[in-house]
Amino acid sequence: MLAVITLSFFVASNYWSSTENNANNAWRQNFSDGNQNNNNKTNSNYVRCVRSLLKSKRGVGAIIVVPTPRIKKMITLQDIFEAYYQCRKNKRNTINALEFEIDYEQKLIELHREIISGNYRIGKSIAFIVEKPVKREIFAGDFRDRIVHHLIINKFNPFFEKQFIYDSYSCRKGRGTHFGIKRAERFLRTCSRNYTQDCYILKLDISGFFMHINKDILYQKFKMFIKENYFHNDRDILLDLCKKVIYNNPTKNCVIKSQKSKWIGLPKSKSLFHTSANRGLPIGNFTSQVFANFYLDSFDHFIKHTLGIRHYGRYVDDFVIFHKDKEYLKNIVSVLRNFLWQKLRLKLHPKKIYLQHYSKGAVFLGVFIRPYRTVAGKRMAGNFYWKIEKWNQIILENAKMQKKFLSSINSYLGIIRHYNSYKLRKKMLTRNLSIYFWNYAYIVGYGHYNKLALIKVNVK
Repeated sequence: MLAVITLSFFVASNYWSSTENNANNAWRQNFSDGNQNNNNKTNSNYVRCVRSLLKSKRGVGAIIVVPTPRIKKMITLQDIFEAYYQCRKNKRNTINALEFEIDYEQKLIELHREIISGNYRIGKSIAFIVEKPVKREIFAGDFRDRIVHHLIINKFNPFFEKQFIYDSYSCRKGRGTHFGIKRAERFLRTCSRNYTQDCYILKLDISGFFMHINKDILYQKFKMFIKENYFHNDRDILLDLCKKVIYNNPTKNCVIKSQKSKWIGLPKSKSLFHTSANRGLPIGNFTSQVFANFYLDSFDHFIKHTLGIRHYGRYVDDFVIFHKDKEYLKNIVSVLRNFLWQKLRLKLHPKKIYLQHYSKGAVFLGVFIRPYRTVAGKRMAGNFYWKIEKWNQIILENAKMQKKFLSSINSYLGIIRHYNSYKLRKKMLTRNLSIYFWNYAYIVGYGHYNKLALIKVNVK
């Protein structure tokens, strides 16, 4: 009989053969190095495999290892349409989405043909600068390319989710900033035994994370992961798509929408125009967010499983650790710095290393977490104030924008009301909001400052 073990269930270890050497010993196959050993049968409790006819050693031979059979599943036109519907969600009224929607069925059929044939090419991106919440360079892919991004993530994300640790929060369903903040609050309570024992907070940041992602390291890690976990027939096509997306340099084929003066003040370490060819992912692409999360997955597992740190959470390049031993946290900074550089070619930001007693609190994901309460951070409060001042001017010039104004303000209120922000909300609505706006809106449940609503006008 021939022993066949599929790669997907293959584990490097020792297994007994079916041939005994004597009453106590048996030949043993070592999958780690291919050697066969004569050892006592009580050394392990693994089941005995059947004998192999491939190679004989008195009836004992090697195990034949064959790849797991491919699952017959290809990229279908339905996959393309699903990716399209996801891509246009909440963006259907944008210019790019409206242009694509003209004869979109034929365009999706053509896109499907290009992908299957391997002739798909990435189009032009749009480059611009955003000022809030922080100044960033954004590259927005063409709408057609964004459909491909959704297709890739739809295919691979279920496998990523199985790989990622519980406490990575970026770009994951059921996670996000609010979830990460709640987890950090829980870590603080647990580590300090409900604020009764000493506990310290270490907060770190990676310098120029997106612009310093090494494309070669990313693609090799990604390729290995997919080949070990994804066995559908469309694997090679999808890997080819991912290679094109990862190695695409949007600076070579883009339309610059912002004025060039907008780039003044943006550090070179945060711009793709100043990075080498094999580094950097464009902020703005869906795939960049997920691939960046995957890039740091080995770092997450190193902290959680190799170092055994229990209270750890990460959102993109911003991560926090809670521990009872301050000296341990001091010493671990160099360990983390070495891992990031040796394995991922990344560096810790030297000016963003924060280590304090838990009573001092820490800023994480835009809020200030302290014992017993969490409040909006200075940046979050500042952005809220900036948004109100901006809309105060707009509403004076165009009263028809009142619905968008209301939606924008309610969005901020919906975020900060999760935290201790009553005084902030009251101040923003009663002191900073233009009195002109109260001709159109009112506070729902006066005194709570949680939501605004438009005054209904009865037309007879």
